[in-house]
Amino acid sequence: MQEEVRAQGLWAAHLDPELGGQGFGQVKLGLMHEILGTSPIAPLAFGNAAPDSGNSEILALAGTPEQKERYLHPLLAGDLKSAFSMTEPHTAGSDPTLLATQAVRNGGDWVINGHKWFSSNASIADFLIVMAVSDPGARPHQRASMFLVDADTPGVRIVRDVATMEHPEESFGRYGNHAEVLYEDVRVPAEALLGAEGAGFLIAQQRLYPGRIHHCMRWLGVARRAFDMLCERSLYRHAHGSVLSGHQSVQNWIADSAAEMQAARLMTLHAAWKMDSEGVAAARTEIGLIKFLRRSGPARRRRSGPPGPRGAGVLHRPAAGGDVPLRPRGADLRRARRGPSRLGRAPGAARLRTAR
Repeated sequence: MQEEVRAQGLWAAHLDPELGGQGFGQVKLGLMHEILGTSPIAPLAFGNAAPDSGNSEILALAGTPEQKERYLHPLLAGDLKSAFSMTEPHTAGSDPTLLATQAVRNGGDWVINGHKWFSSNASIADFLIVMAVSDPGARPHQRASMFLVDADTPGVRIVRDVATMEHPEESFGRYGNHAEVLYEDVRVPAEALLGAEGAGFLIAQQRLYPGRIHHCMRWLGVARRAFDMLCERSLYRHAHGSVLSGHQSVQNWIADSAAEMQAARLMTLHAAWKMDSEGVAAARTEIGLIKFLRRSGPARRRRSGPPGPRGAGVLHRPAAGGDVPLRPRGADLRRARRGPSRLGRAPGAARLRTAR
């Protein structure tokens, strides 16, 4: 499947052509991600699955030629897997200036000590991008740096894969899992520093802003899939004297769903257009707004799914045959995973006030 994607010129479309991508702008990428969101395996097939896609953007943006040769090119070829290791169990994930993991110079090396968790794919990664405080005395947003750490470096200990609402059963080493990681006197050379010292937050923001557009569009794709199933079921399921589509409440659900999805879609594409035309900084307000809007209307559509009694609210057998999940997997978890809604509301409101 990946070879067919490459042949169609759609592989790693988020990166520039000189890196093997297609150089799509954010609008074109957004429209593509809306389609990919309807299938859980599509991002893997198209070479833009998280966290590898975001990590490749970081390496393309801040990596040295040697780092790109060692990590980026094999990552794009599918020969390596990566993880992004920032969230910590004992500090608030909504305030990354509180990071406690430390990177201390020792001779010509850096020594990293810290405790991370929810490091996606860390249990199967070949290397990790680690956020650590390298200058505790600097201003809050200039304290942290990024480091490239090979997964087999002494002192890197994958404690476990954390069970979640999406994958409540205990498992280890499965794609999509989220690991707890200990870094105990992990020694890496000076060349492992990714970007400038103290530039960790700046680089991370360059990764996060386009990522939010892509996440929103993928989840609009999921919402569309749930919406299609809702409409399909309403046409053949009978209850209380008629098919479900004949009941006013179901008609309201369908109309509300369509309106909310369209509003979220246009807002997201507008944020993508602004980022393409004016740059990341100019689109911060719009990106903040879509971050929390994504949780309201389309999130309700995903959670509700097609109406049905008891077991039919979990699975149904459409005319084409085969059981189909009515609630796309992990919908509730993804509302929590992207952080508190206030992180999109408050900064956006502040920028809107000052612009008036």
